[in-house]
Amino acid sequence: MEGIVKRWLDRGFGFISVEGQEDEFFVHHTSLDGVSELREGEKVEFDVEDSPKGPRAVNVKVVE
Repeated sequence: MEGIVKRWLDRGFGFISVEGQEDEFFVHHTSLDGVSELREGEKVEFDVEDSPKGPRAVNVKVVE
């Protein structure tokens, strides 16, 4: 999937929004691929994985 980083907190997690979808995907710094942190507004590609608290973004890569 592709989305935009809506929020990124200094504590190492944030949320990704996808155009046309109401829900946001939680992302943890351990799910980043090739980067150590994200910035709000960055475009990213990611996979979705089910977790006990709902779907979350994994294998997150920044799209240039």
